[in-house]
Amino acid sequence: MKKVLVAVVAAGALVLTGTPALAAPTLGPHGYGKVRLGMSAKQAAATGAVVLKSRAGDGACSGWDLKAHPTGRDSVGLYISKKLGVAAIFAAKGVKTAKGIGLGSTMRQAKKAYPAMRTSESGMSSVVVPGNPKARYLFGASAKGKIVELALIRVNQDCMG
Repeated sequence: MKKVLVAVVAAGALVLTGTPALAAPTLGPHGYGKVRLGMSAKQAAATGAVVLKSRAGDGACSGWDLKAHPTGRDSVGLYISKKLGVAAIFAAKGVKTAKGIGLGSTMRQAKKAYPAMRTSESGMSSVVVPGNPKARYLFGASAKGKIVELALIRVNQDCMG
Protein backbone atom coordinates (compact mmCIF):
# COMPACT_ATOMS: atom_id res chain seq x y z
CA MET A 1 0.00 0.00 0.00
CA LYS A 2 1.36 3.43 -0.95
CA LYS A 3 1.38 6.29 1.52
CA VAL A 4 0.10 9.62 0.29
CA LEU A 5 1.54 12.94 1.46
CA VAL A 6 -1.11 15.62 1.70
CA ALA A 7 -0.01 19.24 1.42
CA VAL A 8 -2.19 22.28 2.01
CA VAL A 9 -1.39 25.68 0.55
CA ALA A 10 -2.68 28.48 2.74
CA ALA A 11 -1.84 32.17 2.36
CA GLY A 12 1.06 31.35 0.07
CA ALA A 13 2.82 29.03 2.54
CA LEU A 14 3.17 25.30 2.25
CA VAL A 15 2.15 23.52 5.42
CA LEU A 16 2.91 19.82 5.89
CA THR A 17 1.58 17.70 8.73
CA GLY A 18 0.76 20.67 10.94
CA THR A 19 4.33 22.03 11.03
CA PRO A 20 4.47 25.85 10.93
CA ALA A 21 5.59 27.16 7.55
CA LEU A 22 8.09 29.56 9.11
CA ALA A 23 9.58 28.02 12.23
CA ALA A 24 11.66 30.44 14.30
CA PRO A 25 15.36 29.63 14.65
CA THR A 26 16.39 28.12 17.96
CA LEU A 27 19.22 29.20 20.21
CA GLY A 28 21.75 26.38 19.98
CA PRO A 29 23.37 24.00 19.74
CA HIS A 30 25.84 25.85 17.45
CA GLY A 31 24.36 29.33 17.15
CA TYR A 32 21.23 31.25 16.21
CA GLY A 33 20.03 31.40 12.62
CA LYS A 34 22.98 32.13 10.33
CA VAL A 35 25.21 33.23 13.22
CA ARG A 36 27.41 30.42 14.58
CA LEU A 37 29.65 30.22 17.62
CA GLY A 38 33.29 30.63 16.56
CA MET A 39 32.58 32.76 13.46
CA SER A 40 34.96 35.69 13.06
CA ALA A 41 33.53 39.20 13.09
CA LYS A 42 34.01 39.32 9.32
CA GLN A 43 32.16 36.02 8.83
CA ALA A 44 29.33 37.06 11.15
CA ALA A 45 28.96 40.44 9.40
CA ALA A 46 28.87 38.66 6.02
CA THR A 47 25.70 36.80 7.09
CA GLY A 48 23.83 40.11 7.05
CA ALA A 49 22.20 39.08 10.34
CA VAL A 50 24.26 41.25 12.72
CA VAL A 51 25.17 44.89 13.20
CA LEU A 52 28.16 46.28 15.13
CA LYS A 53 27.30 48.21 18.31
CA SER A 54 30.63 48.62 20.06
CA ARG A 55 34.16 48.03 18.82
CA ALA A 56 36.56 45.92 20.85
CA GLY A 57 39.20 48.64 21.10
CA ASP A 58 41.77 47.42 23.61
CA GLY A 59 39.34 44.82 24.97
CA ALA A 60 39.02 41.23 23.83
CA CYS A 61 35.50 41.50 22.42
CA SER A 62 33.21 43.66 20.32
CA GLY A 63 29.47 43.99 20.95
CA TRP A 64 26.90 43.29 18.23
CA ASP A 65 23.15 43.00 17.82
CA LEU A 66 21.14 40.54 15.81
CA LYS A 67 19.29 42.67 13.23
CA ALA A 68 16.09 40.71 13.93
CA HIS A 69 16.39 41.41 17.67
CA PRO A 70 17.93 44.84 18.41
CA THR A 71 18.72 45.52 22.07
CA GLY A 72 18.60 48.68 24.14
CA ARG A 73 21.26 51.34 24.32
CA ASP A 74 23.37 49.76 27.06
CA SER A 75 23.24 46.12 25.99
CA VAL A 76 24.26 43.86 23.13
CA GLY A 77 22.83 40.73 21.53
CA LEU A 78 26.16 38.96 21.10
CA TYR A 79 29.87 39.24 21.75
CA ILE A 80 32.57 38.48 19.22
CA SER A 81 36.04 37.77 20.55
CA LYS A 82 39.07 38.91 18.54
CA LYS A 83 40.68 35.55 19.29
CA LEU A 84 37.75 33.08 19.41
CA GLY A 85 35.06 34.55 17.16
CA VAL A 86 31.39 34.58 18.21
CA ALA A 87 31.64 33.83 21.92
CA ALA A 88 28.15 34.55 23.29
CA ILE A 89 24.66 34.98 21.84
CA PHE A 90 21.89 36.29 24.10
CA ALA A 91 18.27 35.22 23.64
CA ALA A 92 15.73 37.86 22.77
CA LYS A 93 12.05 37.66 23.71
CA GLY A 94 10.45 34.76 21.86
CA VAL A 95 13.75 32.96 21.18
CA LYS A 96 13.91 29.49 22.69
CA THR A 97 16.25 26.54 23.02
CA ALA A 98 15.46 23.32 21.17
CA LYS A 99 13.75 22.11 24.37
CA GLY A 100 11.45 25.16 24.44
CA ILE A 101 13.12 27.19 27.19
CA GLY A 102 13.28 30.95 26.73
CA LEU A 103 12.91 34.26 28.53
CA GLY A 104 9.90 34.03 30.83
CA SER A 105 10.22 30.27 31.33
CA THR A 106 10.66 29.21 34.93
CA MET A 107 13.87 27.78 36.34
CA ARG A 108 11.82 24.75 37.31
CA GLN A 109 10.97 24.21 33.61
CA ALA A 110 14.62 24.73 32.66
CA LYS A 111 15.85 22.22 35.24
CA LYS A 112 13.29 19.70 34.03
CA ALA A 113 14.44 20.21 30.41
CA TYR A 114 18.14 20.21 31.39
CA PRO A 115 18.55 18.02 34.50
CA ALA A 116 22.36 18.36 34.44
CA MET A 117 22.05 22.13 35.08
CA ARG A 118 24.16 23.47 37.93
CA THR A 119 23.98 26.81 39.75
CA SER A 120 27.15 28.70 40.65
CA GLU A 121 27.77 30.75 43.78
CA SER A 122 27.04 33.87 41.70
CA GLY A 123 23.49 32.61 41.11
CA MET A 124 23.90 31.92 37.39
CA SER A 125 22.89 28.45 36.23
CA SER A 126 24.50 26.66 33.31
CA VAL A 127 24.45 23.39 31.43
CA VAL A 128 26.38 21.86 28.54
CA VAL A 129 24.32 22.28 25.37
CA PRO A 130 22.96 18.97 24.08
CA GLY A 131 24.63 18.33 20.73
CA ASN A 132 27.60 20.64 21.36
CA PRO A 133 29.99 19.85 24.23
CA LYS A 134 31.94 23.04 23.42
CA ALA A 135 28.97 25.27 24.34
CA ARG A 136 26.91 26.03 27.43
CA TYR A 137 23.57 27.66 28.11
CA LEU A 138 23.65 30.31 30.85
CA PHE A 139 20.43 31.09 32.70
CA GLY A 140 19.80 34.09 34.92
CA ALA A 141 16.62 34.15 36.97
CA SER A 142 14.58 36.73 38.83
CA ALA A 143 13.82 36.42 42.53
CA LYS A 144 10.53 34.77 41.50
CA GLY A 145 12.33 32.09 39.49
CA LYS A 146 11.56 33.40 35.99
CA ILE A 147 14.35 33.32 33.42
CA VAL A 148 15.34 36.90 32.62
CA GLU A 149 18.62 36.14 30.86
CA LEU A 150 19.55 33.27 28.57
CA ALA A 151 22.76 32.96 26.58
CA LEU A 152 24.52 30.42 24.40
CA ILE A 153 28.26 30.68 25.05
CA ARG A 154 31.49 28.99 24.01
CA VAL A 155 32.94 27.04 26.93
CA ASN A 156 36.27 28.89 26.65
CA GLN A 157 34.87 32.35 25.85
CA ASP A 158 36.89 35.40 26.88
CA CYS A 159 34.22 38.10 26.75
CA MET A 160 32.36 37.74 30.02
CA GLY A 161 33.69 37.11 33.53
